[in-house]
Amino acid sequence: MLNVGDTAPDFTAPLHDGSSLTLSELRGRKVLLWFYPKADTPGCTIEGRGFRDQQKDFDALGVVVLGASLDTVEENAAFASKYEFPFPLLCDTTRQVAVAYGACDASASHANRISYLIDEKGTIATVYEHVDPKIHPSKVLLDLIDG
Repeated sequence: MLNVGDTAPDFTAPLHDGSSLTLSELRGRKVLLWFYPKADTPGCTIEGRGFRDQQKDFDALGVVVLGASLDTVEENAAFASKYEFPFPLLCDTTRQVAVAYGACDASASHANRISYLIDEKGTIATVYEHVDPKIHPSKVLLDLIDG
């Protein structure tokens, strides 16, 4: 797991829409990277819908929301479509991103539920290690507002 003050490991990963994203291209913006265990499962759905329902608040604060799991492009595309997620979902089937962020080990079948707020300079600003999917999106927003 990474700690506050660590440099966020850069990565390029496939997204649910078939494109790819490189984290360093988002420098200058805050990024919330939330790992979830499995697309379209109860806890992950609750958490994802929470981020979806508060997307305008994250946008207003200039925060890019990125979901990440070990699911395939097809699984995450179906998940994003079913719940109309307005944010990208990383499809980390190689586990490269999740391992770099301490969300799983190389042989894991799913990522742990952990999130990182990355600041505009690419530094870990907040670590959310014990995530309750029901309140996590609201907790992150409150932390952002409280500064």
